[in-house]
Amino acid sequence: MQLETERLILRRWQDSDLEPFSAITADTEVRRYYPSTLTKGETKSLVERIESHFAREGFGLWALVLKSSGEFIGYTGLSKPTFEAHFMPCVEIGWQISRKHWGKGYAPEAARKSLEDGFVRLKLEEIVSFTTTLNAQSIRVMEKLGMQRNPADDYEHPMLPDGHPLKPHVLYRLPKAVWACQTWF
Repeated sequence: MQLETERLILRRWQDSDLEPFSAITADTEVRRYYPSTLTKGETKSLVERIESHFAREGFGLWALVLKSSGEFIGYTGLSKPTFEAHFMPCVEIGWQISRKHWGKGYAPEAARKSLEDGFVRLKLEEIVSFTTTLNAQSIRVMEKLGMQRNPADDYEHPMLPDGHPLKPHVLYRLPKAVWACQTWF
């Protein structure tokens, strides 16, 4: 199974994705709002966890490829976070795009298709997204998707130490009923 948009293919991971994905996860600017960059071995483990999630749940983070060239540019999709927080259990939408492809609308385009898959095929009632309060780019994508923030939902990420600059997080929600009223899908 794969998903398609006007410009993108969202597909399962292939061995050939490891090299370009390793370059993305090693980029300090791309990983600015993550605790660290990843080594090639850590990136390979991440891809294995993503594929295990697909096998276990029937959905996951799709490898994101340009239709025009077949170039791998990152990921977009759904996952079930495993840390403890007031909004768990949940399904989260997330994305990570190579810096070279920022500002072209690929993240919201692919995320819209992932939302459609989550609400139509998976019959989810709500999808959330979260990031550090410092990540204005991802917050902008969440808002473009029609996701809504209630400041009472904001939280301190439990997997980061106290005092870490990335610990304060915002939570955005998108109920199926709100998504169904949007006109972009």
